[in-house]
Amino acid sequence: MTIVSNQTTKEALGEKSGFQIWWRMLRPHTLTASFIPVFVGTVIASIETSVHIGLFIAMLIASILIQAATNMFNEYYDYVKGLDTEDSVGIGGTIVRDGISPQTVRNLAFTFYGVAILLGFYICLLTTFWIAVIGLISMLFGYLYTGGPYPIAYSPFGELFAGFFMGTVIIGISYYIQTEILTNEAVLLSIPIAILIGAILLSNNIRDFEGDQANGRKTLAILVGRNNAIRVLAAFFILAYATTVLFIMIGIMPVWGLLVLLSVKKAINAIKVFKNNNTPLEMMPAMKFTAQTNTIFGLLFGISFLLNHLYAIQSLT
Repeated sequence: MTIVSNQTTKEALGEKSGFQIWWRMLRPHTLTASFIPVFVGTVIASIETSVHIGLFIAMLIASILIQAATNMFNEYYDYVKGLDTEDSVGIGGTIVRDGISPQTVRNLAFTFYGVAILLGFYICLLTTFWIAVIGLISMLFGYLYTGGPYPIAYSPFGELFAGFFMGTVIIGISYYIQTEILTNEAVLLSIPIAILIGAILLSNNIRDFEGDQANGRKTLAILVGRNNAIRVLAAFFILAYATTVLFIMIGIMPVWGLLVLLSVKKAINAIKVFKNNNTPLEMMPAMKFTAQTNTIFGLLFGISFLLNHLYAIQSLT
């Protein structure tokens, strides 16, 4: 993590006490990586069958809980390993700035996992217990992201694992529990969302470049260098839009999918902020723009299928 000088980090970030301490611990700007895949997978499935609302809600809450728990484990293990201080930017600051016990953060993360398991059990009862296997594997990798002897977050593979598990796997599960099948089209359609989830992590690592390098991390950003990492981020954005256009051209996505282009400005803003700023605090808006790109893109991605479905129904009447 990196350091803010000349003023306290708490003041610079405008952090407040009370409920906001616990809200920040969840790192809400990252939660788009959990609810967008569930939304997209469910919407795609809704074209094939009627949506089971109970399954959708259970999957949505479980996904958010696992993502939030992963963020808490990140906070806990970075503190334990001495990587976070009260001047660290890009963390909830629950332990180092707000004085919450590290054990409380860790135990709350395990509690979230426990609730997610109960919700998973409900999903399994209505579908198949193979979902439990996939869910437990996903939770294990969420823990190993910063836990264990070889944390994924300290390697060049963080973006790959985040995109696959939070994107493709969640979309696949969300689609399967509604339809009881998993098609090649559903897997392919998960790719743009997976790419943008990887982009959220990459933007985080660009912001934390100096601190991560000083602490011996070997993230993708450090592997390719800061300037090249910004170019890779731009390539992630371009690839997400390009694959969407390709899917429209080959007929697995409706032409309404072009609506995702309305999110391009957020992606451009993220790249501009990274190029024009060097300190972690100055680069914070780029993180926000990257998360917003995923949110707006994902919502419009899913809505395009709904619009196409409604248009088809209207054409028949």
